Amino acid sequence: MRLRSPAWTATLTWKSACFIVVMSCSLAAVLGVLVHVEVTRQTVATAREKALAKLHDASRAYEAGEAMPPYSGLDPPGLPPGLRALAVGGQRGTAVGDYEGQPAMWAAAPADGRALAAIVDYGQSTRTISGLDNAIIGSSVLAIGGTLLVGAFAVTRVTRRLHQTATVARRITQGDLDARVDDPRTKDPARHQDEVATVAAALDTMAGSLQAKLESERRFTADVAHELRTPLTGLQAASELLPEGRPTELVRERVRTMRQLTEDLLEISRLDSGSEAVETDLHQLGRLARRVVRASGTDTDVVVVRDAHVETDRRRLERVLGNLVANAHKHGRAPVVLTVDGPVVTVRDHGDGFPDYLMAHGPQRFRSGGKGHGLGLTIAVGQAEAIGAELAFERAEGGGALAVLSLPGG
Repeated sequence: MRLRSPAWTATLTWKSACFIVVMSCSLAAVLGVLVHVEVTRQTVATAREKALAKLHDASRAYEAGEAMPPYSGLDPPGLPPGLRALAVGGQRGTAVGDYEGQPAMWAAAPADGRALAAIVDYGQSTRTISGLDNAIIGSSVLAIGGTLLVGAFAVTRVTRRLHQTATVARRITQGDLDARVDDPRTKDPARHQDEVATVAAALDTMAGSLQAKLESERRFTADVAHELRTPLTGLQAASELLPEGRPTELVRERVRTMRQLTEDLLEISRLDSGSEAVETDLHQLGRLARRVVRASGTDTDVVVVRDAHVETDRRRLERVLGNLVANAHKHGRAPVVLTVDGPVVTVRDHGDGFPDYLMAHGPQRFRSGGKGHGLGLTIAVGQAEAIGAELAFERAEGGGALAVLSLPGG
């Protein structure tokens, strides 16, 4: 089983913090090494000069037969073996070593086949370098911490604005076309905008254009449906005056279809505008489902697995269930079964099932898998959303279409 990292590690704040820490540590390490090397070089050079100067004084005293300065002499104990061999070989040199348990800088030169050496205390230099290293580490930690805090504050301001933009985008996706980011940086044209402000402005512009377009389409649909009502009413009245016969029945059927289509368009227009109020009350779901089936006049089986009382708008719920039952009989095959299981109602037929596009993207207006205009399921989805329910379209086990309506509460 592959282990997944926590979700917060994918955030921009976390990634930015890691980047800041890595870059700060790298920079502090490079600068610390450079300072350490340079200071150590200067410290060693100073100690070496002192040791060589003391060796020079010791050499002059040795050649003059005088007493040599303190901490100098021939083949003194503790002289590093390498430096002793170098001096006996006829060369001068220096080396860092120990003298009586303390750090010391040794300088040695040849003296009649022996090693003349001088010692300079190197403990203070060692403590200076150690103190410098500690100061570098401490200042690096403080600098990294300060940089991380400042960087996190700056990144958080950006990510907060990005989260706000994403929240508005989700609200627009859910149908709230009045949602806007309203970034103050986009209000003043003379003010320079960063990338986040540009995205926010583009989202607001898109939402405004989309809202205007949908509002225009909704008004057009409502106006057309209203204008069709009057001539259709007259046409229906005229069809009643025609002599009985097959042609008259065809005319009356087409008029009824046109009137139903007009009413569906008006209902969709009202759903799009969100102008209708939802009137809720407590209803027994099993009884309501049986009433819908009786009113449909179809041969639909009602199965109540577990009855429930739900607080909902009865008219809208009956509209949803009625459309689902009618769609199952129109586009599917018998038997059609309406099942109540608590706050979940399913309508299943045994036909070819819902088209792939409908299960993936939901019903679309004027697109139907068979006879019809594709408005029934569109209205069902709109009414379900109005009462806070969720309507899903699936392929039933063993074949057929399955519509699942999940009501809130129960």
